[in-house]
Amino acid sequence: MSPLLEPAPQLSTLTTMRVGGAATEHWLAGTRAELVDAARQAWSEHERWFVLGGGSNVVAPGDADGGGFDGAIVQVATRGLERIAVDAAPEAVGLRIEAGHPWDELVAQAVAEGWAGIEALSGIPGSVGAAPVQNIGAYGQELASVLLGIEFLDEESGQLLRLDAADLRLGYRTSALKEGRRGVVTAVDLVLEASADRASEVRYPQLATALGVRLGDRVGIADIRDAVLQLRRAKGMVLDDGDPASVGCGSFFVNPVVSAAVARALPADAPRWPLGGGDDGDDLVVPLGDEPAVPTYSPSADVKLSAAWLIERAGIGRGFTIPGLRAGVSPKHTLAIVNLGGASIDDVLGMATYIQTRVASEFGVVLQPEPTILAP
Repeated sequence: MSPLLEPAPQLSTLTTMRVGGAATEHWLAGTRAELVDAARQAWSEHERWFVLGGGSNVVAPGDADGGGFDGAIVQVATRGLERIAVDAAPEAVGLRIEAGHPWDELVAQAVAEGWAGIEALSGIPGSVGAAPVQNIGAYGQELASVLLGIEFLDEESGQLLRLDAADLRLGYRTSALKEGRRGVVTAVDLVLEASADRASEVRYPQLATALGVRLGDRVGIADIRDAVLQLRRAKGMVLDDGDPASVGCGSFFVNPVVSAAVARALPADAPRWPLGGGDDGDDLVVPLGDEPAVPTYSPSADVKLSAAWLIERAGIGRGFTIPGLRAGVSPKHTLAIVNLGGASIDDVLGMATYIQTRVASEFGVVLQPEPTILAP
């Protein structure tokens, strides 16, 4: 039986945004059996429930004076990993990781062991179980490229199921789990590579620049991890109790994906990445002082834009605040909203709505929040 915490803790103490009151009931699951038991209890006793891992991608309602989440919180505190057999190349390393295991601890261990495949995902906060929900990705790597499948407690049947990666319909920051398949991830299976040179290919321009190499070069995975952590820390994207810029959810908005027609209508210097049906986004060289030509794409292409660029060009810079709101734009990165001290969910959403309104007014693009916004 998983322990029921009484009184239920304030969610502000369990989330990186540091906002939120208590839930109606709060279970803490330290083992997989406790997690299954707590989830089934929550489903039988409450219409609303939420699984909380590292709390890094959640904005919760209420505060110490009242309000909160009207439902059950199931907090996942399971940890550990084991090797599993995989039907792949000899250098493949199969891992099964408990859902509550901290993601960056997994990355650190993989790098220390010489297992490549997730080193560019260093510094991402939260737990392993949350990773497939939005198919986490950064600096040229994405969970989808190493995910074998998950163990999943299905709410509809109440049974533990094995779901292969293909069953999850993984896309850009989305999955079947994010789009409505209800249940709880209890474990995640990955396949990494034990390469002889303990190196990996660099696939992201900013990372290549930081490392002083060319795109496609192979670099030691420990060096990649160090460079990624430095890049993320400079943006306030590494959790640090001494850094006020990290008191948030990381990137608050996902980079929007739009049609080719919308992308062509943006200014020429707007970053664009075709996701299919267009060119491969090769670098364009123009003489100094000349205006670059707007890239052309197939009419069927989906194009990813930079949310940070849109926010900045809409007149919202780093450190932007609104009088009366206790949440503002990070002083290190325009894509992050941070708690300036004593913020409520209304402060956070007020800032988010202002940013969305400005960007929509300027460019006709509606930014979508990345974190889960819990209703009271």
